[in-house]
Amino acid sequence: MINAVLVFNNSGQPRLTKFYTQLETSVQQRLISEIFTLVANRPNSSCNFLPLPPLLASSSKSSTPTTPHNDTPSLVTYRHYATLYFIVISTSTESPLALLDLIQVFVEALDRLFENVCELDLIFNFETLHATLSEVIVGGVVIETQLDKVVEGVKAQGRVAKRPVNEGKGGLNLGAFSTRSRDFP
Repeated sequence: MINAVLVFNNSGQPRLTKFYTQLETSVQQRLISEIFTLVANRPNSSCNFLPLPPLLASSSKSSTPTTPHNDTPSLVTYRHYATLYFIVISTSTESPLALLDLIQVFVEALDRLFENVCELDLIFNFETLHATLSEVIVGGVVIETQLDKVVEGVKAQGRVAKRPVNEGKGGLNLGAFSTRSRDFP
């Protein structure tokens, strides 16, 4: 299961934070700070997988201290593109290579939607950023990885949002009310 998706710039400013597990705000903020510090200080030639800092691992619920849970977040997977870090926090049941591919699909979808995406696109069009993420991941579960379907889904959401309220033939048929309104002065 995916527990969180984070996007930072090179200065550590979060551009997207989406948690799929419930955490206190103070824990989220400390976790964001710790993960950025870990990821930003790694050399470019190092592996894109990290063990999760103990902050989140210790705050997870467990029935017995000796038995590890499969739902316990334990892995940080990230990719660095230009000025942005894309980070996924997941359980040990997720494949790290599949998560790298997931990040790639997410970035390529954003690139297609914004035609050469940059950090400012993410800041000023955060609705599209969140819509793209929700086309790929729902409730911590990956539901779509086909790039064309993700992009079409986001574009369809945009068309629905921009359509006027009283447009189309598929709305309510208020014929009886429209004839009555003509009788009133």
